[in-house]
Amino acid sequence: MNTGEKIYTQHADHTEWMSKLKFYTDEISILKGRLGEIASKNNQQDVLAQVEHFQNQLIVQKNNIDEISHTIKLDESAIEKEVNKNPVAVDHREMPSHSKEKEAVDAFEKNFNELRAEFKTFAAKWM
Repeated sequence: MNTGEKIYTQHADHTEWMSKLKFYTDEISILKGRLGEIASKNNQQDVLAQVEHFQNQLIVQKNNIDEISHTIKLDESAIEKEVNKNPVAVDHREMPSHSKEKEAVDAFEKNFNELRAEFKTFAAKWM
């Protein structure tokens, strides 16, 4: 089992993950706008129920992004403290593995992509 990872590798992972999460935050805003369009054009109860379902799911996904981002920022802060404490040979030192964060990002992406696919099917029918 991998107990540690190079500091630079972790920092690169954090940067990549935060960029991905920013992208998904932007996408949530776009999807919310599309939901608004669908709701304004369709007042059928079943359509509005689906709109509400997707609104709730987007809120949940935004909360997931916030939680994952917070954890990544805490990890990045720990790296910064470690480097400031002893800046010698940073490229050779390791920090505890952040595999849980990687798993969280991967699981989020999987769930979000499934939600996006479900939303595209719904939007294609009602836009």
